[in-house]
Amino acid sequence: MIPGRALHYVLKIGDRAKNIHFFRNILGMKVLRHEEFTEGCDAQCNGPYDNRWSKTMIGYGPESDFFVVELTYNYGVKSYELGNDFGGMTIKDGEILSRAKNLNYPVSKDGERDVLLSPDGYKFFIQAAESSTADKVSKVTLHCTNLKRSLDYWNGLLEMEINSQEERSALLSYAVNQAKLELKEIAEPLNRAKAYGRIAFAVPANIQPEIDRKIKANNETILTPLISLDTPGKATVQVIILADPDGHEICFVNEEGFSELSKVDPASDQELEKYIKKDPFQQ
Repeated sequence: MIPGRALHYVLKIGDRAKNIHFFRNILGMKVLRHEEFTEGCDAQCNGPYDNRWSKTMIGYGPESDFFVVELTYNYGVKSYELGNDFGGMTIKDGEILSRAKNLNYPVSKDGERDVLLSPDGYKFFIQAAESSTADKVSKVTLHCTNLKRSLDYWNGLLEMEINSQEERSALLSYAVNQAKLELKEIAEPLNRAKAYGRIAFAVPANIQPEIDRKIKANNETILTPLISLDTPGKATVQVIILADPDGHEICFVNEEGFSELSKVDPASDQELEKYIKKDPFQQ
């Protein structure tokens, strides 16, 4: 069994000020750390862009215990074409709807579900809270074109446990207390467009070579072989980046390095605000 821990989902954003307002003031998340980079990531963490970029980790609590969102901002890129690969993120916090109403942020319906669209069009489904202590992020939904094939990959190869399954969808996790991955089959072709994201998990460093061997033995896709990534002034981590049968990107990072890298930075909120004021949108 791969001892994985669900960490975060990466979203590319075009306007930091609008997004920070949405995630902080509407969803109620907190900025946990903010990092600036002068050139593109060797593992394409910021997408296929070899330019200056930033990473903002935002969520309901420390990355050691909560599933969070990584907001990736590429300087000079104002927007990204949305595909149909990302089905949305489900958050259990009824107070979000009250905050949205008070701040005149639009709330729409998807069937019976309340949904908010981020400034870049990503869907966030809002449900009533079941517990005041549990992580409010309940699940991340990724669309797939063949559920059986996807389950063969995520459950059979990556060893995620199937928590529940219906005809065209399934919930998986590495542990019952973690945010779930929902795979939902769609009829139309999958289009990841330009806004495609990436889901990340932590594993012990000695597990990463095993994952590498399993993927190669099954002739699946490794986008970035095991590599070290540096963050200025912070810990170095080792990552391996995979792609599932539909092209969804998956990062497995070593738990030892990530635990050090992901410590909450109390100054990150002010640091982010400093950079936002310099963004062309704000001038």
